[in-house]
Amino acid sequence: MAKKSTKKAFLSGNEALAYGAWEAGLKVACAYPGTPSTEILENLSQFREIDTQWSVNEKVAYEVAFAASVGGVRSLFACKHVGLNVAMDPLMTSCYTGVNAGFVVVVCDDPGMHSSQNEQDTRWVGIYAKMPVLEPASPAEAKSFVAEAFRISERFDTPVILRMTTRISHSKEDVALGERTEIPAKPLEIDIRKYVMVPGNARIRHEIVEKRLTKLKTFSEKTRLNTVEAGSKSLGFIASSVAYSYVKEKYPQASYLKLGFTYPFCDEKIRAFAKSVRQCVVVEELDPFLEEHIKTLGIKCKAKHPSFRLGELLPDFMEAIVEGRARKVKPMKNRPPRMCSGCPHWTTFSILKKMGFFVAGDIGCYTLGALPPTSALHSCVCMGAGVTFNEGLRRAHPEGKIVGVIGDSTFVHSGITGLVNAAYNKARGVIFILDNRTTAMTGGQNHPATGLTIRDEPTKELDLKKLCEACGADYVDQIDPTGNLKEYEQLVADRIAADALSVIISRHPCKLIKRNM
Repeated sequence: MAKKSTKKAFLSGNEALAYGAWEAGLKVACAYPGTPSTEILENLSQFREIDTQWSVNEKVAYEVAFAASVGGVRSLFACKHVGLNVAMDPLMTSCYTGVNAGFVVVVCDDPGMHSSQNEQDTRWVGIYAKMPVLEPASPAEAKSFVAEAFRISERFDTPVILRMTTRISHSKEDVALGERTEIPAKPLEIDIRKYVMVPGNARIRHEIVEKRLTKLKTFSEKTRLNTVEAGSKSLGFIASSVAYSYVKEKYPQASYLKLGFTYPFCDEKIRAFAKSVRQCVVVEELDPFLEEHIKTLGIKCKAKHPSFRLGELLPDFMEAIVEGRARKVKPMKNRPPRMCSGCPHWTTFSILKKMGFFVAGDIGCYTLGALPPTSALHSCVCMGAGVTFNEGLRRAHPEGKIVGVIGDSTFVHSGITGLVNAAYNKARGVIFILDNRTTAMTGGQNHPATGLTIRDEPTKELDLKKLCEACGADYVDQIDPTGNLKEYEQLVADRIAADALSVIISRHPCKLIKRNM
């Protein structure tokens, strides 16, 4: 057990989670930056006992962290909700193999899409992958829940999802601090039937997964993570995550079934609670995850109007939800985001706008090129699509004025394979790598092409020019976009006229990064 301490700190949910993981004996942590999850790994990197890394993408991060668990040390993978999509391949199979030491999968959902291209509710992954889901309702709970997640992972031989949301990740409160507990590494043992997922072994492991799910369901009925708070018998709420905090503030006298262990569902506890109150209301953010299941149990309950499935919940919405009214949001005058003054991307987009290209875009600061005054980015689906969309669009319109743009970190994340595919399949066109020497959109994190690790330690620097040549591009040019504008325009015109597969690396450091590149 960790030693008791009287120390406290005012921490965000992400900071508290990192501190709790350190206390719990975490050894290896991997992630790719993504709001609202980025600060988790940034804070973990401050603890020298933890081996941390910015991985090239979420799939790689998941596999490295999971392998460390198989190797016998507690490990953690962190991402935002869309990042989990990238990691779903190893996630699904890791649920079959199980773990050796504890393995926690921290996923930060972004209700309201403050910095995301879609809204997703990660709780559904628990059902899909047949793995437990924990949901803290405050920064302090984020700290304590991560330690519990490691224990559950080891007790039931399974990865565990710890689901955060933007408000839990970024809100702050006083959090009690403890000491680190060193967890001895478990031996790495050869176990082919457990870790080699060929069909014969996987069939056996699937049966184990189903039996594990039954045990987890029994655990969900008993765990203190699901608690009943007795209050008024006239009104009771079933809630989790930040929704619990909001409704508790509005209706402090009501009764509550607070769910911290969201999946598998604690059906008997839910039934007993619903019987104990005259009116039962389910309050949750995004999808009707709890609502739909509770209604399948034959329990009569009120829930939010379908209009509240869009965007994040706010404290002001609680009364409307209880009364069954639709969502009404007062329009606000927002200042539209724009690329920073002095950003090197301005030059590229001004050229592309002037030349009248359709620009296949990607995820990054440069996505703001879609907004006035440039309005010169015309598609944005997912990371890496700046390369692949360029190819697909040009196959539909071979003579079209079409180019693709992608950032330096995003190219390393998932653009390389698209460039290889384009070269292999004899595609033509121009791809711009907007290299500002950092992962700028999430705050300026390092990546392989910066030559620095998460701790700013020098490491091997990926040469993007040589990499693109090795991928099969016919022409690879590197230019400083803040230099001679006419020279840049002429280069673009020449590469378009060449009828070849070309990459133009527009390289100039972000004005906001502190290091000199």
